[in-house]
Amino acid sequence: MAKCKVRYGAEMRKRADAVDRQRVAKYVCPMCGKKNVKRAGHSLWKCRSCGATFAGGAYSLTTAVGETGRRIIADVKKR
Repeated sequence: MAKCKVRYGAEMRKRADAVDRQRVAKYVCPMCGKKNVKRAGHSLWKCRSCGATFAGGAYSLTTAVGETGRRIIADVKKR
């Protein structure tokens, strides 16, 4: 369940719960490849294995816009 109480509807509580699950989940580190990245602060993520710290989304490691940018950069590097 979400950290703060959500009022006014089951759908809002479900959305808040989904965001909260994303926030506390472990993610795969882009540097070392281990599933050991946790949220260190607002949009700050830290790998507990290799110690790498990087910026990402507020509640998840990457955002849709970030993934698009990553694909564009990889495509430009190919050429």
